[in-house]
Amino acid sequence: MIKKIDPDVPRRFGNLELLARQVVEGFITGLHKSPFHGFSVEFAEHRIYNPGESTRNIDWKLFARTEKLFVKRFEEETNLRCQLIIDNSSSMYFPAYGQGGQTHSKISFAVEAAAAVTFLLRKQRDAVGLSIVSDKTELHTQARSSSLHHKVLLGHLERLYQKENFVLNKTSNTASLLHYLAENIHKRSLVVIFSDMMDNDSEPDELFSALQHLKHNKHEVILFHVYEKDRELDFAYENRPLKFVDMETGRELKLNPADIKKQYVDRMQKFSNEIRLKCMQYHIDFVPSDINEGFEKILLSLLIKRSRLH
Repeated sequence: MIKKIDPDVPRRFGNLELLARQVVEGFITGLHKSPFHGFSVEFAEHRIYNPGESTRNIDWKLFARTEKLFVKRFEEETNLRCQLIIDNSSSMYFPAYGQGGQTHSKISFAVEAAAAVTFLLRKQRDAVGLSIVSDKTELHTQARSSSLHHKVLLGHLERLYQKENFVLNKTSNTASLLHYLAENIHKRSLVVIFSDMMDNDSEPDELFSALQHLKHNKHEVILFHVYEKDRELDFAYENRPLKFVDMETGRELKLNPADIKKQYVDRMQKFSNEIRLKCMQYHIDFVPSDINEGFEKILLSLLIKRSRLH
């Protein structure tokens, strides 16, 4: 059994790269002790030299230690291209906004998970790109596997993690941006999306059409549906009058949560089931991701998907 990662532990490290390292190394340790130990988690940075090819990239230092010829692996020899897409609309800052930094948010969870995925793929010598979207494409980098590129990606994630760019009432335009990215990501990539799927600018069918566009362009897709279960799905609020504010539109609503709890929970369950069924229809991996559960489900889903692609 994989040891559950305490989601609060890595946040104490402060540094996102150190956080990612601790999460991934803890995950790998648990993986070796679990029924999934058959996964390749011995990460090679070299390949065996094939007689007749150029000797330019032979690692002679490694040859001196092993008396075997290995060639250093470079970006063009990468195993996989992965594009990480993070939804940075205002709703992703729930429930932390206004809580003095004492509460974890969906965006913090998504950034931590993306950093861990980046670190894991780097150990696999895979190429990683990053796209950050809201009502526009805030960042888009092509997938690369160099050490410098990974440091650049962590820099972008670190700035997002520090909430320097947070703007209230920033809507999401996920559908149209996914259509754009489907055409601008290297063909046959693994596309990993972190989003709460709360798109105020699109109808559900438009969002599903965008996901289908990714598949049509030969991309493999994992959708991590990020949410805070207690309040967003179970509507676990005190039984007293409260004011609710839509973080993306600014609309306010005053009510007693008990008066609408059943209707709300039923509606959210229907919404979640609809996403799940559509993803099954389009052969997209759908992974519900509660921000209070940790990252092992995310990393394991990624490894399972990766093993199927090779």
